[in-house]
Amino acid sequence: MSREISIQARWDSEAGVWIATSADVPGLVVEAATWASMIDEVRLVLPDLMEVSGRSGEALSLTFKAEEHLDLAGA
Repeated sequence: MSREISIQARWDSEAGVWIATSADVPGLVVEAATWASMIDEVRLVLPDLMEVSGRSGEALSLTFKAEEHLDLAGA
């Protein structure tokens, strides 16, 4: 059975990057210019963070949840 990890991703329009964090993985903070590169970055850093927390070697199931905030004038 795999460990389920929920990752919150939000678009920062001022910085022009996706930011990914997770309450399930302390220390996970990734920024990337595209959705695909953000996922790649998460996949790169996640094994090290899991090892630091003593949970290395576990099969992982990642769920990405996206959020974007827009202000619409006069809508």
